Amino acid sequence: MKYKREIRLVADIGGTNIRIAQAMNDNQLTHIEVFKCGNFAELADVLKVYISQQQLQDCNLHACLAIACPTDDDLISMTNLPWTFSQTKLKVDLGLNSLHFINDYKAIAMSVPYLTDDQKFHIRGPLRGRKKSTISICGPGTGLGVATLTPVQISDKTFWHCIDSEGGHCDFAPVSELELVIFDYLSEFKPRISYEQLLSGYGLEQIYSAIINYYSKTNSEQSILFDRRLTAADISSNAISGSCPFCRIALQQFCMVLGSFAGNLALLNSSFGGVYIAGGIVPRFTEFLKLSEFSARFTAKGRLSHIPEQTPVFVITESQPGLLGAAVFLNQLLANQYV
Repeated sequence: MKYKREIRLVADIGGTNIRIAQAMNDNQLTHIEVFKCGNFAELADVLKVYISQQQLQDCNLHACLAIACPTDDDLISMTNLPWTFSQTKLKVDLGLNSLHFINDYKAIAMSVPYLTDDQKFHIRGPLRGRKKSTISICGPGTGLGVATLTPVQISDKTFWHCIDSEGGHCDFAPVSELELVIFDYLSEFKPRISYEQLLSGYGLEQIYSAIINYYSKTNSEQSILFDRRLTAADISSNAISGSCPFCRIALQQFCMVLGSFAGNLALLNSSFGGVYIAGGIVPRFTEFLKLSEFSARFTAKGRLSHIPEQTPVFVITESQPGLLGAAVFLNQLLANQYV
């Protein structure tokens, strides 16, 4: 009987690109290819191209695909692409031995324990998290993603279980006069203010708008023109360059609110394994964050400040943690059939 190679396929499916790779048992990635989603009518088509190009048709194929939408139901409809498909049918069409879909943020979270020093940036606290301790992840981006990793001991091996969360939608709590100003400004047109309303790309823009709105009202005698149409990227760029004092105040305030929220996660989960910041926003200004009041706000937890003080904080700088996380998830499943 001819022996069939076992191949572990992983993919990170975004709205623009899909990245596909093969995962080794130690989570190392090989044969990474990037495809434009717009060039394919459906997900099966691009996966078939990869399988054909890599000559994997006669292999035992196991796959884990990270995707930016809910994965609980068999029928998946992508948010940013006209792709709708059945997980069951896709597995049959591709001839896969097993197929697993996970949310893209869960994939990012699963990658965290396996990041090297070159794939993360230390912000504060100990240089290493405690071994076999809970890890918290938050990620300001389009929204505010939150997840928790809990170590699970099976025999003599440690595996990681990811607890999904909608923690970014917790109520925002102002802790300074400026934050009360921002809160009052947002309350004029928002029925409820969550942390995501400040800790996201849109949130940074709202912080900036609140600041210039307040300044224009309190300094009406000065004929100062404000650019009210700045994007989050513009605000962070101007803040770092020092070209706009209001952008700098806005980014400083963003860092402080992030510090309070991340410190809350440290308390909530006893995250002695570390708090990790993901997403596409913060890696643009890691040095600014480190020098900001982030750390002071992170540890300002009264008589329980000793908990965040012992908790390291890192920013994930790896550009594609989703593939690594999908590999970790798939390898754990195949090792112990543990989710």
